[in-house]
Amino acid sequence: MVVIRLSRGGAKARPFYSIVVADKRDRRDGRFIERIGFYNPMAKGGEETLRIAADRLTYWTGVGAQPSPTVERLVKAHAPKAAA
Repeated sequence: MVVIRLSRGGAKARPFYSIVVADKRDRRDGRFIERIGFYNPMAKGGEETLRIAADRLTYWTGVGAQPSPTVERLVKAHAPKAAA
């Protein structure tokens, strides 16, 4: 099964997450198929918090990839901002 999930990066106490498409059996920060965006919870000022390639998200969900609950929440919360 293919999933869309967060992969952690960044330094200790300064998380940075890549939004990746990966096989469910692979480790969280391990091998992935494609990186389709990022999430920066520590963004300050004018920095971007979330960037996701909507066309790639649509493609992967169309072919059966299941987004994780966290990715679903992030996409729904930032959808109005992306349209504006």
